[in-house]
Amino acid sequence: MGLLSLLHTRRRQVCLLGALCCVLLLAFALYSEFYMGLAPCPLCIFQRVAMAALGIALLLAALPPAGWRLGRMVGAVLVAVAALATIGVAARHLYIQSLPPGSVAACGASLDYMIDVFPLTDVLRKVLTGSGECAKVSWTLLGLSMPGWVLLWAAALGAVGALASWPRRSR
Repeated sequence: MGLLSLLHTRRRQVCLLGALCCVLLLAFALYSEFYMGLAPCPLCIFQRVAMAALGIALLLAALPPAGWRLGRMVGAVLVAVAALATIGVAARHLYIQSLPPGSVAACGASLDYMIDVFPLTDVLRKVLTGSGECAKVSWTLLGLSMPGWVLLWAAALGAVGALASWPRRSR
């Protein structure tokens, strides 16, 4: 039995385990904020939202019965889209962290303030542009900063969840 066959036969377990991984990753983010004292920048908050969306997509992908092809396709697409969004935000954060000191704008307004004052499109543009607090690397593990780990986890969970959820070809 190949890996893809195993993923298909264990789709629900795979998706539920992936959703649990998302919950644990979000729990670590909260732990790092409240117990390690690492204040999240706006891009970190966007990554948390995207990781929560990936967890929800994985839960939804676990729901359709094995014979419901359309439901499984929708679940696989939701997982892929949520994973790609998470990867995109994390990649942008990594890019901002890679810029030389002084080339990133100074720390800006808080995300709460921006949401209160600006239209959503302006908030998205300002956050994705990045600012000083987003360029700071305050935690690493095995040489990767937190956005690097988010990118890796989102890629792995998205690939496994989408592959497991996509229905097999009928023979």
